[in-house]
Amino acid sequence: MLDIKQLRENPEFFIELLNRRGGDFSYLHDVLAKDERRREIIGEVERVKAQRNDISKQIGLYKREKKDPAELFDQIASIGQGISELEEELKQLEDSIHQTLLETPNLPNETIPIGTDDSDNLEIKKVGMPTTFDFEPKAHWDLAVELDILDFERATKITGSRFTVYKGLGARLERALINWMSDLHALEHGYTEIIPPYIVNAESMTATGQFPKFKEDAFKVVDDRDLYLNPTAEVPTINYHRNEILKGDDLPIKYTAFTTAFRQEAGSAGRDTRGIIRQHQFNKVELIKFTKPEDSYNELDAMLADSCRVLDLLKLPYRVVVLCTGDLGFAMRKTYDIEVWLPSYNTYREIGSISNAEDYQARRGNIKFRRDKDSKPEFVHTLNGSGLAVGRTVVAIMENFQQQDGSIKIPDILVPYMRTDIIK
Repeated sequence: MLDIKQLRENPEFFIELLNRRGGDFSYLHDVLAKDERRREIIGEVERVKAQRNDISKQIGLYKREKKDPAELFDQIASIGQGISELEEELKQLEDSIHQTLLETPNLPNETIPIGTDDSDNLEIKKVGMPTTFDFEPKAHWDLAVELDILDFERATKITGSRFTVYKGLGARLERALINWMSDLHALEHGYTEIIPPYIVNAESMTATGQFPKFKEDAFKVVDDRDLYLNPTAEVPTINYHRNEILKGDDLPIKYTAFTTAFRQEAGSAGRDTRGIIRQHQFNKVELIKFTKPEDSYNELDAMLADSCRVLDLLKLPYRVVVLCTGDLGFAMRKTYDIEVWLPSYNTYREIGSISNAEDYQARRGNIKFRRDKDSKPEFVHTLNGSGLAVGRTVVAIMENFQQQDGSIKIPDILVPYMRTDIIK
């Protein structure tokens, strides 16, 4: 959530930055007008309450002097009615301001490219060359069916479209990646491993920015507690410290979280309908950091390196891009996308996003820290990144390591987890 105090001090700067996302955020002037009226009401309420207190003191004096205080009681009743009306107007203004700020995205970082969509993203790094073959390569959905390691038809029968049954060495490959990625980040990169709940409440979804903007993408649980299936480990892991004040000496706090994620994908009808690139249910190993404000961009670069190392060790070709303003996620100020080469698409496709929300989520979730015991609490900066999306990593391995005979070579780093070096 944006800071209303900072917005008040420099509204044109905020609006200009937000407009780089491709929308019209001039409505923030209305927010500021409501905020000004809100502050006027607060001052007026304080003034009339002081007036009521003075009259109350006079009642005691009247009684001591044997005077009739009825007129004073009438004045107090009238003032009380006026205060109630002002407080009701104040509540409506505060609710309106809060709701509008919940629906307003984070400011884009001033340094990221200005653009409208992913075609304006800026490539900053490329590792390896796109895989070439001396035979006609197959798409992962064809390889998987021929090897009997993914079953799309029976998954559709069980549940519906965009679900998959992993089978045999396909299931083992998915599980091997989960275990290896979790070990890599926990044992070598210094993250604390957690497995959070797969169901979250509406307050958690609001704190990280999924609600109210993306409510249609969430799977709601049939339950009277307003619960939802987790759309990404970012949600439960960021909310792990909601409404807490952390110790400055403990920062940065680093978590790696494995979850199964669930998304309606309501805004992607007709896209990636074949294979497992875009599923309603998928596994992710996520990276989360809580940092001091002055450290967050160094920690963002370190998180990017941790995620890239997954592909380095798998020896998969990839590139890193900085997202432009028009492609930036709702709650983020800056995002790097890691894109892996997929031969079936003849292009790079996203396999992970590494983002800095700065204090936007912390403000929504009330997550603060103290530099020392005498310091005033400050909002932390929150970072999240894929470490990586497991299903898309399966796709990348299948397509880039396929052999002419239709088999799939297993990357060396995964052989101890797979207990085989080939799927055939």
